[in-house]
Amino acid sequence: MTLAAGAVRLEGRFAKELPELAVPWAGEPAPAPRLLILNEALAVELGLEPDWLHTPEGIGLLTGTVIPEDAAPVAQAYSGHQFGNLSPRLGDGRALLLGEIEGRDLHLKGSGRTPFARGGDGLAVVGPMLREYIISEAMHALGIPTTRSLAVVATGRAVQRETTQPGAVLARVAASHLRVGSFQYAALTGGPDLVRRVADHAISRHHPDAAAAPNPYLALFDSVIAVQAQLVAQWMLVGFIHGVMNTDNTTISGETIDYGPCAFMEAYSPETVFSSIDSWGRYAYGNQPAIVGWNLARFAETLLPLLAEDTDAAIELAQSSLTGFRDRYENAYATGLGAKLGVTEPLPPGLAGELLDQLTQSRVDFTSFFRALGTAARGDAEPARGLFVDLARFDAWLARWRELGPDPASMDRANPLYIPRNHLVEEALAAATDGDMVPTQQLLTAVSAPYTERPGLARYAEPAPDDFVNYRTFCGT
Repeated sequence: MTLAAGAVRLEGRFAKELPELAVPWAGEPAPAPRLLILNEALAVELGLEPDWLHTPEGIGLLTGTVIPEDAAPVAQAYSGHQFGNLSPRLGDGRALLLGEIEGRDLHLKGSGRTPFARGGDGLAVVGPMLREYIISEAMHALGIPTTRSLAVVATGRAVQRETTQPGAVLARVAASHLRVGSFQYAALTGGPDLVRRVADHAISRHHPDAAAAPNPYLALFDSVIAVQAQLVAQWMLVGFIHGVMNTDNTTISGETIDYGPCAFMEAYSPETVFSSIDSWGRYAYGNQPAIVGWNLARFAETLLPLLAEDTDAAIELAQSSLTGFRDRYENAYATGLGAKLGVTEPLPPGLAGELLDQLTQSRVDFTSFFRALGTAARGDAEPARGLFVDLARFDAWLARWRELGPDPASMDRANPLYIPRNHLVEEALAAATDGDMVPTQQLLTAVSAPYTERPGLARYAEPAPDDFVNYRTFCGT
């Protein structure tokens, strides 16, 4: 079935330029599709009429069953190191790239089995798809590069997981879905010529300045290093834990992608892990910068034939660039932490480390502390002091910090009050699975303006209750 002429135009640039990484495919019919939530502002950005997206044709687009004329949906192929082990053939097992609209990918999750499904049913359920909607939109509001969520559609199909759950499809928007894993797949299946074409595609879409550099592919690598260093610093500054930082989830654009077992840290600890499948803590909060560096090293391996004809020279170039990742990350993190502390000058030696040690010692709620510290900058230190077990130690740190003249107004702009706290997310998803979308809408209202205190939203700024312990997240596959 096709849409009325001119209703929606989807380009097929990825599929046309890189057919080796694309398998033409179609979404499975949804028995009784029903729109659960629509991001109307994002729809308008994309040139889509929100009212039309509520129609059967519009909902058909959002489930991949009504396709615009000349559009060519594909399942994308990619590889990936998953928890350190290479899987040569992953790909979109339950997803479709419908095409590009306004220069951005329109992509579905849960639209049915593809040739990459690897024995899975290719479906998704309401809870995990709404999790991605909530958290990706919260990340966008926090100013962190991310894929965006356009809509979640209930399919009317019962899906068997641990229990029978209502099925759903997520429509999301991304700068592209190019990943480190895309380059790995190209290197494994097509060699340097295919890698070069993927690199040229990436340069054109995401890092056009690299095209004019003396070594465009080294410039591409440097650009990806820069955006990934900035991205992981932003994650760390808000306590975000991705949970599954495989190379197939490391984007070339520098956007956060895939929100399966992700969560926001509450009690501060570098060892925090929520993902049920990360039993060894590989992707713990404190490990995230090092893991991004490791993933970038895997990216470098695919680019070596393009960096120089001599392998040793190519390795030297890649290593030289990669050594700059740590400095880029630390500079971004230090600048961001200074903003959270209301200070524009470099922090005195030891000040940040001492604070983080105390947050760990007292298991202080990360988000609440920095908002309370803003109150301390206004003269009332008690909300912050009350979070610590060693008051003398914190008072000594507080005195040093106050000497820096922190600006409370700038702190409010750097420290969110409302994040998608885990107990609130679970509350919203449980209600939505039972057919009640009100808690989801209320949570979205809070996190859509995370830095601005508003009446009636106090519970969205509070840590989890004491009985919400041993929290675990799941991939939702």
